[in-house]
Amino acid sequence: MSNIVDHPEEYFRDLIPARDEILLELEAEAERENIPIVGPLVGEFLFILARAIKAQNILELGTATGYSAIYLGRACNAVNGRVLTLEMDPSKAARARRNLHKTGLGERVEVQTGDALATLNRLKDEFDLIFIDIFKQDYPKVLPDCHRLLKKGGLLVADNVGFKDADEFNRTISEHTGWRSIAMFGHMPLHSPEHDALCLALRL
Repeated sequence: MSNIVDHPEEYFRDLIPARDEILLELEAEAERENIPIVGPLVGEFLFILARAIKAQNILELGTATGYSAIYLGRACNAVNGRVLTLEMDPSKAARARRNLHKTGLGERVEVQTGDALATLNRLKDEFDLIFIDIFKQDYPKVLPDCHRLLKKGGLLVADNVGFKDADEFNRTISEHTGWRSIAMFGHMPLHSPEHDALCLALRL
């Protein structure tokens, strides 16, 4: 039986995927301004998930400056898909639009400004993948609409479920018969924070 590698956090930090200039700029900006972003490991994870399920219609709750939206937008490029991302802060939404324009994803990713709770009630489209990264205490509030908007067999990904404020969400989704879910806790280099958990849930 093999033993785990020595100093696993440093080991896996050396395996962080490479990023282009715009992503590196957003990472540096996030560090300077204390903007929480998913970081390159989770960003690449989102890209792989979206590409693996051939997601054509993606919904993101919580845009910030557009870091994760870039990964999602690039993932659905191959299938001519689209991303709708919701951001309540008008200044961050404007910054996200500028960043997406720089990457050539301005037409692929639509940034809507407004409260996710209010906006979700008005949405009618069916989505293949939904990514949640808003205030953690609001996760349980958006869960019914996420279930309504996701197609059967669609994928829900929730960030930061290692936070105390996510406890109600974690318990709710794990006990809900409309979802099949897991929560994965671990070390995520350059994630905010680096020790946290992600929830993956299949819509039944």
